Amino acid sequence: MWDYTDKVKDYFFNPKNAGVLTGANAVGEVGAISCGDALKLMLQVNPATEVIEDARFQTFGCGSAIASSSALTEIVIGKTLDEALKLTNQDIADFLGGLPPEKMHCSVMGYEALQAAVANFRGEEWRDDHEEGALLCKCFGVDEGVIERAIRSNLLVTPEQVTFYTKAGGGCLTCFDGIEQVLARVNADMAEQGLITAEAAYRIGSVDPRALKTKAQPKEVRKPKTDIDQVMAAKPSAEIVVPKVGPGAAKAGPGTAAAPAKATPAKLTNLMKIRLIEEALHEIRPFLKRDGGDCQLVDVEGDMVEVKLSGACVGCQMASLTVNGVREKLIAKLGMPLRVVPV
Repeated sequence: MWDYTDKVKDYFFNPKNAGVLTGANAVGEVGAISCGDALKLMLQVNPATEVIEDARFQTFGCGSAIASSSALTEIVIGKTLDEALKLTNQDIADFLGGLPPEKMHCSVMGYEALQAAVANFRGEEWRDDHEEGALLCKCFGVDEGVIERAIRSNLLVTPEQVTFYTKAGGGCLTCFDGIEQVLARVNADMAEQGLITAEAAYRIGSVDPRALKTKAQPKEVRKPKTDIDQVMAAKPSAEIVVPKVGPGAAKAGPGTAAAPAKATPAKLTNLMKIRLIEEALHEIRPFLKRDGGDCQLVDVEGDMVEVKLSGACVGCQMASLTVNGVREKLIAKLGMPLRVVPV
């Protein structure tokens, strides 16, 4: 199990510069709620000097996404736009003392948001348009440009690494052939430039995509109280947004809640669902209460679970992550897709 650094934990539990920046004149938005990760980066840039004087963020995603977004704002404040543009996603990860391989896409999302914010300030268009066929991964909305930049910036040489850094291929894998082609093409170019050896360059057909599907499953049960991506003392984005259950939303994988220890019945009655949900909420509530909040079950109807947030959770900037975290916990407990609706 990856041992998260103290800095990652601190920037998750106590995020710096979270919230809306009034008067921001440079805004970059990347990702999508439906894909599980979204980031809005807001900068206050001095028009005369182009120095970033303030930065704020709103993130919808896992603990690593919050920590990466928070770290990014700390890094860029005080820098000029040109200095900020020299930053890489690895700089964000290094600032935090490292991220798990399967969470590196969180640092890439921060890098992309910064690029978009600078372009916004300068009145430029940044990846607003997808060329026909350039959107490779429909599950996570990842285009060819994102994949190529990640490969070049991080010297990636396997499809698995591409998934870790971009999430592309982490869903249905219908995009695997496209990822292979981009990886092989870019690696060949990198080998010619001397950035990687010819032996390390990826060759189409080197990896069986079925092996990736098998490998993607967690190899061990994580400890809920030490894995920050499962701790529900969470606090993110300005409004509660309930993500739709889409392709791959309920599958286990890196960064998702571990599978329940006991086998889940093939078909749950409503009473069984309620009991399992109550058990899951019982595990979550101590973390919420520690921060002055609470979450209680209201009703269960089909795949919709109604919950009531109270105390510090009401109106909290990070309420959307609390809801998303509750949803992930319930999905892991019941082994089925669910919608969690705050009422």
